[in-house]
Amino acid sequence: MGIFKSEKPRAFSHQYIYVNERKEKLAKIEENAKRDLGMLPEKELTSEERIRGKFVEGTKHLKRRKESGRKPLTYAALLIGIGALCYVLHYLVTGELTF
Repeated sequence: MGIFKSEKPRAFSHQYIYVNERKEKLAKIEENAKRDLGMLPEKELTSEERIRGKFVEGTKHLKRRKESGRKPLTYAALLIGIGALCYVLHYLVTGELTF
């Protein structure tokens, strides 16, 4: 009933109704430009960003992928590949090119 299996309360998620995303994006671009020109001091990394960076530095394959700039395969590419393999398997089993 409810003795051994207690449900956790729903997590709080506050979403703003009136947000000007364009204004925030422009402010971020302006801040980055000022930092590049030396008008503002360098940005301090948060503890989360520092920790995340340590994990990437600690593994060779992630470091190589980050340096090469290559992105992993998307779900769409994987689905297309699986579909093609299923089509080839169907041809090998039945000998017909149509479904």
